[in-house]
Amino acid sequence: MSNPLLCCGKGHLALDDSEKETLKPNKKSANKMEPVVNGNHIPAVCPFSGNSGESVNEKKNLRVKLNQPMKLRNYLDSSLQTLDTLHTRENDIALIESRCTRVVCSGSIIDIPRPDAVRTPGEIYCDAEKFFNEYYASIRRENSDAHRARLQEVKAQLEKKGTYDLKSPELVYATKLAWRNATRCIGRIQWKKLQVFDCREVTTAKGMFEALCTHIKYATNKGNIRSAITIFPQRTDGNHDYRIWNPQLINYAGYVQEDGSVLGDPGRVEFTNICIKLGWKPPYTMWDILPLVLQADGKEPEFFDLPRDIVLEVHMEHPELDWFKELGLRWYALPAVANMRLDCGGIEFTATAFNGWYMGTEIGCRNFCDASRYNILEKVALKMGLETTSAVSLWKDQAVVEINKAVLHSFLRDTVSIVDHHSASEQFMKHLENENKARGGCPADWVWIVPPLSSSLTQVFHQEMANYYMKPSYEYQTDAWKKYNWEKSGEKSHRKFHFKQIARAVKFTSKLFTTALSRRVKVTILYATETGKSEQYAKELGTMFGHAFNAQVFAMDEYDMFSIEHETLILIVTSTFGNGEPPANGQDFIDHLFQIQNMENELHVDGSQSAPSPGFRTPTPKSLMRTNSVMSPPPTSKKPLSRVESNRSTTGESSIEHLGPLSNVSFAVFGLGSSAYPKFANFAKTVDKVLGELGGERILDIATGDEMLAQEQEFRAWSSKIFQIAAETFCVEENMLMDARNAISKLPLTEETVRFGKPSATVSMKEALESAYKRQIIPSLVKKVKRLGDHTEDRETIFVDMQPRDEVKYDPGDHLGVMPCNREEIVNSVLKRLKETDFDVPVQLQVMKETLTPLGSSKTWEKHDRIIPAVSIRDLFTRFLDITTPPSTTVLKYLAKACTDEKDSSKINELILDSDKYDEWKHFHVPHLGEVLEELPSCKPQGSLLAALLPALQPRFYSISSSPLAHPKRIHLTVAIVFYKVRNGSGPVHYGVCSNYLKNLIENKDEIFVFTRRAPTFHLPKSLSVPLILIGPGSGVAPLRGFWHHRKYQIKELSKKEKIGQVWLFFGCRTKGMDIYRVEKEQALREGTLNKVFLALSREKKEDKKYVQDHLREEGKAITRMLMEEGGHLYVCGDCKMAEEVQQTLKQILQQHTNFTELEAEHFIMNLMDDNRYHEDIFGIVLRTAEVKNASRETARRTRLESAQSQC
Repeated sequence: MSNPLLCCGKGHLALDDSEKETLKPNKKSANKMEPVVNGNHIPAVCPFSGNSGESVNEKKNLRVKLNQPMKLRNYLDSSLQTLDTLHTRENDIALIESRCTRVVCSGSIIDIPRPDAVRTPGEIYCDAEKFFNEYYASIRRENSDAHRARLQEVKAQLEKKGTYDLKSPELVYATKLAWRNATRCIGRIQWKKLQVFDCREVTTAKGMFEALCTHIKYATNKGNIRSAITIFPQRTDGNHDYRIWNPQLINYAGYVQEDGSVLGDPGRVEFTNICIKLGWKPPYTMWDILPLVLQADGKEPEFFDLPRDIVLEVHMEHPELDWFKELGLRWYALPAVANMRLDCGGIEFTATAFNGWYMGTEIGCRNFCDASRYNILEKVALKMGLETTSAVSLWKDQAVVEINKAVLHSFLRDTVSIVDHHSASEQFMKHLENENKARGGCPADWVWIVPPLSSSLTQVFHQEMANYYMKPSYEYQTDAWKKYNWEKSGEKSHRKFHFKQIARAVKFTSKLFTTALSRRVKVTILYATETGKSEQYAKELGTMFGHAFNAQVFAMDEYDMFSIEHETLILIVTSTFGNGEPPANGQDFIDHLFQIQNMENELHVDGSQSAPSPGFRTPTPKSLMRTNSVMSPPPTSKKPLSRVESNRSTTGESSIEHLGPLSNVSFAVFGLGSSAYPKFANFAKTVDKVLGELGGERILDIATGDEMLAQEQEFRAWSSKIFQIAAETFCVEENMLMDARNAISKLPLTEETVRFGKPSATVSMKEALESAYKRQIIPSLVKKVKRLGDHTEDRETIFVDMQPRDEVKYDPGDHLGVMPCNREEIVNSVLKRLKETDFDVPVQLQVMKETLTPLGSSKTWEKHDRIIPAVSIRDLFTRFLDITTPPSTTVLKYLAKACTDEKDSSKINELILDSDKYDEWKHFHVPHLGEVLEELPSCKPQGSLLAALLPALQPRFYSISSSPLAHPKRIHLTVAIVFYKVRNGSGPVHYGVCSNYLKNLIENKDEIFVFTRRAPTFHLPKSLSVPLILIGPGSGVAPLRGFWHHRKYQIKELSKKEKIGQVWLFFGCRTKGMDIYRVEKEQALREGTLNKVFLALSREKKEDKKYVQDHLREEGKAITRMLMEEGGHLYVCGDCKMAEEVQQTLKQILQQHTNFTELEAEHFIMNLMDDNRYHEDIFGIVLRTAEVKNASRETARRTRLESAQSQC
């Protein structure tokens, strides 16, 4: 019946006076006295010991049962009583046996070394299985295929080499969980925010030293202490352990004097002698920093002097007692434990260094006042004039309080992180509450949790605690020098290294290691894009960070979202799609963030909060984003703290409620967009806000790049700034920064490092496009291209009918992606200027890769990282490269180098060096690559390098205008043709790439390549009985045409009994002649497919200007009824400006025809969105005229100026 995994521990069950008298004889054993607590008989010996010798009959007398929940009381506040169930889950989690016996409780023993024997593969797998159960449960993938596959992988590694390797996210999770499980730590509320330095590739003591110096610099952080852990290679056979001999990374030496007194720290005398024995030559002063003694791979220990400038020390003074400064006391700011072993998943890491920050009493009570340490208590008391000859005067109590005041005051004076014991106690009580909610318990050692000063005045003193041990864990281990074979070592000299000596090590090896060291800090760069611009910028950022970090770049839809809580630094580069929504490849990412946010809100909700108004639900973050409302946590939750905010908890009131799931993640966001859109960069702003609300640390405020004004310059400035901040945050060495800056200032590739090589195989164009764009491409024959309605000098719409070669599955409302071709005349103007001459044979873009080895460098030609297939140069510049967008400054930089005439070079360099001039040139001329080359007669670029620098030609998306039921084996498009004059309307005509490509196709001859994209939020409802309100001016009618054709077919197939809902269409155009699909709409009205059609004309002569919004207002009463009483669906398709105005109009209609306030009307619209009854298919604004474009740029310029002034 006794539990070997649980220890009541000294003082854990605190009895008050009224309960102590309940001690009474056990009826069956009159010789034993048992207390009664909470109605339970508690044996006089520990009931949770593992080595019980009692018989089965004796066990029946115990009222406390094995694996039963334990009730834990708080004697200050009975409402804080909890029930610990976590310790009962030994089948699910790895619990460690306590060392208690039937007659002895070891709860107050300080060092409890665990067995040090090398584990068998079977023992390792037992722990590994439980660890991976916890790990995969934490990322919500328990019992998944990935979980099972990982266990099989571990088995295979154990069979092959007797151990296995943890992956980086697993190791990060293990280190944090071990801190969470640390029963003796009062500061565990911070457990989620731990920076992990994974140094498992280090193989030498020198490497260990450099890594630990980086740890000290990072964690110290100029006094704003950051929790961190550095981990070296794991134990293998027990003969090749890595060990840090120091108890802490920073310690003061202690020297025994001739009179028996100690100069320095008496607690470190033994280790000081060990250092001297190894050959250390001490200065013999009061505050000498001990060297680091490091042992790598079981080899001889080596010692290294710490650079004094990386050790931050606080000199003590008292806020009121001036003489206190004369004591000359000081202490180091960073408490970094270095002699414990990390035990996780069966693997043991014998060399780890872990730090949090100080609680004041650790220095003021223990280090300064313990008799076995500096023991300054009596000296201070005499200075205070206290009577020290009698304990009754309580001189010790008075003196220790003043010493602690001095410690807290001095740390605060120097703005160094520290926490007082009262605040730490409050934080731990909050941690207990959080843990009981999250996992049903919190193991805690009462003896260690209760502070040494004013104990009964803290909350934790009055709280019962259950002390049990869980893995992963940090374990005590035998001091390394006690296991070291000194006899074998003999008088052998142990090498001493100074920091400067290490810096002068062999240049090649040092450079390799320094690079590896800095790259241990992982930077994850995520992008979401529709046009490819964000991807281009993200990859440039990855190249920049790759010089000093372990940088990885992912599209948001390719990123494993379950890893986000274990990231160190995340950089977001994203555009915004349509009316403030995410690009297609960013949707899953934001949905997952919203899911985490909802889970956090549910976990920390306060049931006492008032409910929302009757009839309204709290809008989801998704609908808040779509309506551009202020995204903030619901009133029932409190914002979690970030790393920075929680680090600011020093003395004073405790403010920590809980740490968000991303509290260990630093982040920064750059948003691309156009201020011509009402919801400029809205998705980026949403991501930035949600990451912050989840506890992430925003190391740089969000920045945006406006397509209308200096977007590229803004990105360059932001990328440079975030690189500098990241380098400072994660302590990248200055020499690495210099290397990175030099690399960044140069072109990423040169003519010597990129070429067109011979392909190993050729592929069809369909296969080439599928390889490059990762889409299932469908060749389609063009059957018809015709103009719809009248056209003007700046407006034209066409109808395209195509016949796919393969079966195409789509629903009305879905999109068709079209792979366009650049105009032939532009392609030819570029090809004739290239150095290459044969444009029609297949080539493969290749780049030279250089690999550094101890023997030198090795160079090989490999495929370029960009997935560019083996096609001809002509096809490459026709179908795969964007040559119509004005060239970026990176491309211009290369063109300037490719010029042989200095005048041409200087002309381009002016644009490169002057960002304002470049921006004006870009928007005034809107030059394509052919026009740029025409202006540079001497420029002769190399096609391969140009291909590597140019962005990819992106597919264009159009709403499908047909129905798979009404138009089987065909797809229809409704396309607005884009063409405009540059130079404020006085220059040549430029043509939109895809719309004009479609316009010029030859019927029954040309074949185009397309693919479908689902638009699940813009589909018809399943039921035909609900009314539909369709709003689509201009080419926005495209998907709505597919709707009414589809509805017509559905009505024919249904029985006559079913009720058919009303379908109203609101269409708008300039004049009656532009009323596209007029005949089809009239026919649909006659047949009853459409019940009402409203035509808004904005430029018709002799008629008042009217927009679709005006018709909506006129029909407001009926629209309100259809939405509120009949469950109607509303569809909006068109440009984002129109969509925003429709949304505002609907809000006004609801207020007018109901009793809704403005907020209630907005909530109703958001509820419609959450129910998928408010549908939007939004596309961008085409700046057709110079007036519109200049007005948009002026607005952008004014906004930028105001933003710059606000930051001053």
